[in-house]
Amino acid sequence: MRLPEPIRRRLIAVPALLATAALIVCAPPAHAIDHAPFEALLRAHVKNGVVDYPGFQDSAAFKAYVAELAKPVTFANKSDELAFQINAYNALAIQGILDGLSPSSFLGRARYFKVQEWALAGRRITLYDLEHKVIRPLGEPRIHFAIICASKSCPFLRSEAYTAAALDRQLDEQARQFVNDSFRNRFDKRTRTANLSEIFKWFDEDFRGAGSVQKFIARYVADPEVAKGLADDGYRIEWIDYDWNLNGTPPRR
Repeated sequence: MRLPEPIRRRLIAVPALLATAALIVCAPPAHAIDHAPFEALLRAHVKNGVVDYPGFQDSAAFKAYVAELAKPVTFANKSDELAFQINAYNALAIQGILDGLSPSSFLGRARYFKVQEWALAGRRITLYDLEHKVIRPLGEPRIHFAIICASKSCPFLRSEAYTAAALDRQLDEQARQFVNDSFRNRFDKRTRTANLSEIFKWFDEDFRGAGSVQKFIARYVADPEVAKGLADDGYRIEWIDYDWNLNGTPPRR
């Protein structure tokens, strides 16, 4: 016997509703992550930006923190989200080195940034997509001095975790440290030449909110005379070759 169409539609809809309800019940609840364990590790195993990778390699607390990053997470505000994403990027960059990946060669960088996927906040994502599709769209150019790529020319890995409450201060400190680090950026007042990190070339568009890369750097450079020249776009820019060698003691194999 063929049931009337309205009743048949209702009966078909019931399994779908039950399946949806089951997914909602089974989905892990989102939570706010505690970055304190990561901070303790950073304080113990990062000195002046130099990373003791064996220290992270031996740490059950680091493994537990990376596992926590995989779970769905809630954010109180944009600063909370940005702090989480920066910490997550840095932790996964460390984990990549522990797993035997390396950005020291062209093919190594492809695997490290674009091929290897990580469990993060309830999904899987590469470091490349985390940077370009999640972190950069949050509209904060100073992140380029905070996220690390396990290489000498990258920004210093901070010896503390990022937090929503301290984020603006932390990012400002990172920007000043990076801009005034003569290994990464050098300014010749006599020839009015700025030898800059290639980070400023690769992410030029992110710094143009200040008007130009030079104007952005002028906000943070310590020398007032250099700052004035940069603020007027008065320097010729040359690029410092990027050093992709490891930024610390390699893990044991």
